[in-house]
Amino acid sequence: MPGPATPRPLPAWQAASPGAAHPASGTGEFAPPPLRRPRAPSSPRRPVTFRPVVDLDTGGVLAVEADAGDVTVIGLSATIDAVHGATRAEAPLPLLISLPVAAVIGGPATLAPLHEALRVTGRRPGEVTLVIRGGFDATDRRAVLTGVDGLRAIGYLIAFGDFGTAGVPLDLIADAAPYVLVLSPDLIDRIPHDHRRSGLVEALGATARGVGAHLVAPAVREEAQFAALRRWGVRLVQGPLLAPPGWRPTHGRPRVPLPLPEEPPAADLGPRVQEFLVPAVTLPEEVTAEEVVDALGTEPSITGVVLVDEYQRPRATVNRGRFLLTIATRFGHALYAKKPAIRLADPPRIVPRTTPVLTAMHVAGRDDGRVYDDLVVVDELGRCMGVVHVSDLIRYVADAGTGARPAPPFTK
Repeated sequence: MPGPATPRPLPAWQAASPGAAHPASGTGEFAPPPLRRPRAPSSPRRPVTFRPVVDLDTGGVLAVEADAGDVTVIGLSATIDAVHGATRAEAPLPLLISLPVAAVIGGPATLAPLHEALRVTGRRPGEVTLVIRGGFDATDRRAVLTGVDGLRAIGYLIAFGDFGTAGVPLDLIADAAPYVLVLSPDLIDRIPHDHRRSGLVEALGATARGVGAHLVAPAVREEAQFAALRRWGVRLVQGPLLAPPGWRPTHGRPRVPLPLPEEPPAADLGPRVQEFLVPAVTLPEEVTAEEVVDALGTEPSITGVVLVDEYQRPRATVNRGRFLLTIATRFGHALYAKKPAIRLADPPRIVPRTTPVLTAMHVAGRDDGRVYDDLVVVDELGRCMGVVHVSDLIRYVADAGTGARPAPPFTK
């Protein structure tokens, strides 16, 4: 069975720097800061409530939800009012705004006022995550998927709201491939005291990871809820516990109750393997041995190739020396050139990007025959970020052991 899908990286959601109310720049993972916003029209509109989306790992605000009312009742006008309200509040962060599913089914003509509102306020579609809310008939399934594809083609990020209680079938969510899934506040309200609801939320988190979506937990009010969500691996959270009901984008960074460490810090294990990361040569797992030979021949310094699946998750690694030795035997090329390279590959030696150097060296030493094979570094979603040469780790530890100040990676 294929492994779970992985969420796409966060191109438009950017954590605010400590003590700042605007996104930090300087990383290629996120989009540049939004342009300066024109003033919104002065016509009277519905009041807008703002709720920050907080990254529990950093405490930064990744995006702001602008809510002008229940779109399933009011309709598209509430969505448009939220866009203008965000402009009046001078919210520079990426937006989450609710969109009625009826507008998605209605097609481009129905959605034209939304596009015009963004144009008037100077906000790009790539800065907006549309949270689709409301149920629909089975006969509208194709129209929903077509509408989602059209919005994604324009540049919007797609989300589904009320995940867990809404009438959106799970198989449609898988087909729609949303960027974000927002849990139902009704589920959050009864955790962790209701064990059945707690089990459901934990299962929905696994489902979100499986379809490649980021999960947002709204309406978090209690520290017990906060602790349970962290325990289940939920990273993005909203609610009164983090920001009071009257919070505005200009109020700065919300309060994040960071939990105490479970155990006191032990001896310093050194830097993380991410600091020693070098780019990996990756190829699809279906490539032939001949294609791998061609890749290795482009640069003598390439120590190996990582074979990845469609979601960039490592499936196998090809060691340069062993692979070329097999191909160079008397009948090696004839036997293997047109066959899948994965037949001559090894299981990847995977380490998370936050793994300490000493721990990574223990991983490298588990197989005597592959001590010097590269370690494949993955992010939190299991995607290949690059490789680490074991020789670099050994050199670092040796320098540290002699009392010399180890040189930073990439400076040797």
